[in-house]
Amino acid sequence: MTAAPTLPAAPAGRPDHPHRPPRQLRWLLRLHRPAVLVWTAFVLVTGAALLWLGGPLTDASAAAWKEYNACAFAERCSYDQDAIVRYKDVYSYTTIALLAAPFLVAAWAGGSLTGRETESGTARLAWTQGVTPARWLAARLALPAVLVAVSTGLLVHLHRLAWTAGEGRIDTAKPWYDFATFYANGTVPVALALAGLCAGALEGLLLRRSLAALTTATVVLGGLWATVHTALPHLWPTVTRVSSLRNGPSGTGITTGEGVLTADGDRLTAPCSSGMIPGCRTELADLGAVNFYRDVHPVAHYWPLQLTASGVLLAVAALLVLAAFRVLRLRTAGPAGKGGPA
Repeated sequence: MTAAPTLPAAPAGRPDHPHRPPRQLRWLLRLHRPAVLVWTAFVLVTGAALLWLGGPLTDASAAAWKEYNACAFAERCSYDQDAIVRYKDVYSYTTIALLAAPFLVAAWAGGSLTGRETESGTARLAWTQGVTPARWLAARLALPAVLVAVSTGLLVHLHRLAWTAGEGRIDTAKPWYDFATFYANGTVPVALALAGLCAGALEGLLLRRSLAALTTATVVLGGLWATVHTALPHLWPTVTRVSSLRNGPSGTGITTGEGVLTADGDRLTAPCSSGMIPGCRTELADLGAVNFYRDVHPVAHYWPLQLTASGVLLAVAALLVLAAFRVLRLRTAGPAGKGGPA
C-alpha cells in the first residue's frame, strides 16, 4: 500500500495569507467625507443655479428686454425690470462661484489632503502599514484629480450653455471677451483647479502645517492665475484691424494695442479717437497719421487662447506633481539615503 504524497512545506516566515495594504481609495473617501459632501453640495447648487439661469431666467429677461425696446423712448413703459436684475445677479454669482472653485480646491488640498496628515502623523502611520510613500501620494492625487476635473468641467459646460442661451437676446449680456465670462466659458478653470490641487499637495508636504499650507496654496494659485492672465493676450498671434481716421479704431475682441499709422508705417500713440472732432483732426495731421490701427483677438481666437492657456497650466501642474514626489522622497529617505520613513 503506497503512502499518500506529502505537500511541500510552506517556506518559513511566510504567512498563509499575504499582507494586504489598506485600500487607499476607500480610506481616502472616509477620511475626507466632509470635504466630499461640501464639494458635492457646491457643485449641485451651482449647477442648479446655472440651469435656472439658462432656462426660465433667460426667457424672462429676454421677454423683459423685448418689452423695453418696444417702448421706443415712450414716457411710460411697462416691462419686468425685476427679471432683468435677477438675471444679472444670478449670472454674476454663478460666474464668481465657478471662478472661485479652483481656489477652494487649492485650499483643501493644502490644508487637508496632505497638510493635515503630515502634521498629525497619520501619513507616517500609513507608511508603516504596507503603503509606500509614493503610493500614498498617488492615491491622494489620482481620485481627487478625476473628481475635480469632471465636476469643474460640468460647471463650465453649464455656464457656457447659460451664456449662449442669452447671447443676442439680452441687451446687457456679457460679451465673450469679458474676462470673467471668457474664463468661465472655457477650459481654463478646469486646468486651474488641477493646478490648485497639485499646488496644495506640494505645499502640504513642504510646510507640514495645515493652516500655513492652506494659505500658501491659495496665494500661489492666485499668483499663477495672475501670470497666465497677463500672458494670455500674447499666447496667440493677434490680428491688426486698420480703419480710417474718420471712423476711429475698429475691431471687437481682446485688445492688445492700438494707435495710429503714419505714411511710413510707423506706429504712434493716438492722441484722440476720431478725426471727426476738429481738435483731433489737427493733432492727427501734425503726427502725419493716415490710419488708425488696433491689434485684437477676434472671436475665432477664443479656443486657441483657451487651450494654450490651459496647456500652460497643465504643464505647471505636472511640474508641481514631480516636485511633490521629489519632496516626499527626500522627506521619507532614511539616514543612509535608503527608502523608509526618516
